Amino acid sequence: MQLISATVLGLVPLALANSILVTFPAGTPDSVLKQAKDCVLDAGGRITHEFTLIRGFSADAPEAAIQQISTQSAAYNPHIEQDQIVSIQ
Repeated sequence: MQLISATVLGLVPLALANSILVTFPAGTPDSVLKQAKDCVLDAGGRITHEFTLIRGFSADAPEAAIQQISTQSAAYNPHIEQDQIVSIQ
């Protein structure tokens, strides 16, 4: 019973998470990217994809992590948007 309760409680942050895309300007240091990803993980979110051609990642992140990422670096402001389905039709 404790295992089930722990599993359910462990999923609560992800249930309250937003699916987001985070991109940084060219030239953003790796340390700024790592700090943003650590912020998501520390808040109970998860990184779902790391982009190789652009400086960024996608994640399921709680609102608190999104707010923290958006104010972390004055020199390298991230662009944060909701992940969504895109169609050409």
